[in-house]
Amino acid sequence: MAWLLWLVAAAALGVAEFFTFTLAFGLLSAAALVGAVAAGLGAPFLIQILAFAVTAGLGLLVIRPIAVRQMARPARALDGTDALIGLEATVLEEVTGDRGLIKLSGEAWSARAYDDQLAIPPGSHVNVMEIQGATAIVYPRDF
Repeated sequence: MAWLLWLVAAAALGVAEFFTFTLAFGLLSAAALVGAVAAGLGAPFLIQILAFAVTAGLGLLVIRPIAVRQMARPARALDGTDALIGLEATVLEEVTGDRGLIKLSGEAWSARAYDDQLAIPPGSHVNVMEIQGATAIVYPRDF
């Protein structure tokens, strides 16, 4: 019956983690699951508590600091042509599957439609799907 109490504790700690996102309650929930396994295997209550304490201690002292450091890292900044992907541009000369010209970030770029069957007229707005060399691969914004 002790394993059921450990599972209830694990579930309660899991719910607390869901609402706080601190990772501490999640690690304590995992430690309670270890306690449930120990109880399920028939370990005495002292061993169950010890299993919970050791698992919780390792999680909070080893795993949590590593996870917090990883989450605190700033997102990788896009630079160069990677920063242009997803931006909106204006068609200056008709864009087809072979050629075209767009205004992207204040500069004129050669462009091609991602679909060879498309012909995008001047004045249309397009989104940049990828950059191949010095050519932007685009698709109509309302596509």
